[in-house]
Amino acid sequence: MGVFVFLPLVLPLTAWPIARLAEQHLHPRTATRLLTGVAAVMAACSTLCLGLVMVVGTAQLPGNPLPDGWSDPEVRAAVPYDEVVGKAAIPALVVVLVACGRTLWRHGRVRRRAHRALAGLRETGVAVLPDDVPYAYALPGGRRDRVVVTTAMLDCLEPAERRALFAHERAHLAARHHRFLLAVQLAARANPFLRPLRTAVAYTAERWADEDAARAVGNRRAVACAIGKAALVSRGTPVATLAGLAAAGPVPRRVAALLGPAPAVRSWPSLFTSVGVATWGAAVGAAVSAMSSANSAVTMVLILHAATPL
Repeated sequence: MGVFVFLPLVLPLTAWPIARLAEQHLHPRTATRLLTGVAAVMAACSTLCLGLVMVVGTAQLPGNPLPDGWSDPEVRAAVPYDEVVGKAAIPALVVVLVACGRTLWRHGRVRRRAHRALAGLRETGVAVLPDDVPYAYALPGGRRDRVVVTTAMLDCLEPAERRALFAHERAHLAARHHRFLLAVQLAARANPFLRPLRTAVAYTAERWADEDAARAVGNRRAVACAIGKAALVSRGTPVATLAGLAAAGPVPRRVAALLGPAPAVRSWPSLFTSVGVATWGAAVGAAVSAMSSANSAVTMVLILHAATPL
């Protein structure tokens, strides 16, 4: 395997330029899909390679349940500096698995608690809660997707802004934005180098819903005003993997974007631009990461098969 087993651990650095440029130059829908796809591929590849390195480190521990042949010098030689990186990979992979598991558990717990809180209400697309705390968010799952909003939030908005709020939350549900947010959250837990992509997707997903809401209500200024007011009074969403009008992030940039013209819809940027170069750089980085992890996995399987007595 050589140093190729380590490449997927650092190749997420190639996606940093597109994480910054995509939210500025790409349509929010394109940016969200692109960044999430790159993050998911790179996170899976880095986790796989971390597991391959861990096999070498685990085989060196006394009393391990692995076959004796897996600790042969030929197996350890497949990974450079096997004595150090092999043992270091064990706690690193444990941390990754625990962090990802905790994210999934928290996401599921919040959704279950939210659905239980709405159990006594009518099964409508909008759930209005009598609460003095202003908040609103999109709640997927259960018998049907629902928009959750409190009376305090509605009292803060004008009628046109309320329509913008509901259009925004419905856009989150229709595009399944919680899946994108959860995917990049897990990717950032798997590899810290992917955190800029998580931050970028949290913004582009909101911008995607902003544009869909503006198109639905036909008034970009009303959506901008609703976002500004909601951000001033709201406590946000209950968990980062759910989406909402006043989600944490650069709200002034969202408002400024809505006060300008709608972004052009382009499926792929031109190579002769900075965002085009960054996009291709991230795509090449993801492809190299996939090839390196696949090559390392196949090589490790062949080595372990040869080292294991039949």
